[in-house]
Amino acid sequence: MLDLKGKTAIVTGGGQGIGRAITLRLAQEGMNVAIFDMNPDASQATVDEAASHGGTVRIYSVDISDQDAVNAAVAKSEDEVGPTWMLVNNAGWDKPAPFLATEKDLWDKIIAINLSGPLNTHKAVLPGMVERGGGRVINIASDAARVGTSTEAVYSACKGGIIAFTKSVARELARNNILMNAVCPGPTNTPMMQTVLGEGEQAQKWKDAMVRGIPLRRMGEPEDYAGIVAFLGSGDAAYITGQTISVSGGMNMI
Repeated sequence: MLDLKGKTAIVTGGGQGIGRAITLRLAQEGMNVAIFDMNPDASQATVDEAASHGGTVRIYSVDISDQDAVNAAVAKSEDEVGPTWMLVNNAGWDKPAPFLATEKDLWDKIIAINLSGPLNTHKAVLPGMVERGGGRVINIASDAARVGTSTEAVYSACKGGIIAFTKSVARELARNNILMNAVCPGPTNTPMMQTVLGEGEQAQKWKDAMVRGIPLRRMGEPEDYAGIVAFLGSGDAAYITGQTISVSGGMNMI
């Protein structure tokens, strides 16, 4: 994927977990990467590792649920790092609970981060891609959007919305050479998953139960998703748009 070299990507939530793996892979491909993350301290370790591979990565502390903050961060990153060729909407958050045990304040937070946040970044980045006549968007959704997940109803709804949004805007902007696709991870060993599962014997039982439902008999690792993101941003994927790709060890073959 040599055609990525020298191009610029924005990766939201790029400081840790799946976002960190994506950032490092894109840097290894020779891209310049702007990390949009609310935790700049965690992101610094990613920047340091990318630098050891020769990659150029900068951190922008931004709350993606704030449209004005996103607009400012995009303008600054494009001035300092370069015009955005690839937007990777990876940032996400959830607090699992049965739907009837939740209230609107939790719904609003989940929606702000997982649905409104990506809408904000699209609105800020896509006009420049249209003006330049090309770009790639990879939205990290979830297999929860495709099959539903108990205790994650609102999160699943947001990710389902992202899939539908990706397809709709992919149709609108195909004539501008802007290709948009969604990648759906399955259960993955990330800090967010650790927060969800907790620690101890019960957490291990939950993890073992999930693994039993995965044909490859293991949970995903952040690095399992970086390759497909790099591929979708490259010339090798120049005839792929509006697609939803599960990367889940065969858990959901749909």
